[in-house]
Amino acid sequence: MYQMATKSQHAHRYRRVPKLLLALREEAELTQRALGAKLGKPQSWIYNCETGNRRVDLAEFCDWAAACGVDPVGAVRRFTASTR
Repeated sequence: MYQMATKSQHAHRYRRVPKLLLALREEAELTQRALGAKLGKPQSWIYNCETGNRRVDLAEFCDWAAACGVDPVGAVRRFTASTR
């Protein structure tokens, strides 16, 4: 049976990424607007990333983590630990 392709941000495994992005921001005690200012992005961009409306690539993920004061490698490890 042929399975219709879905957008990659709707893939089951990706669903944990927006949750992690939100957690990183909240743990850093940053508002969406404050994080957006650090990243040079509007608040709506942050919202769309955290709700899964926009897919975040690896470079953006690393920038996000760093802006939240988290080592990007540690953030990736945190993600991979949550997928086991």
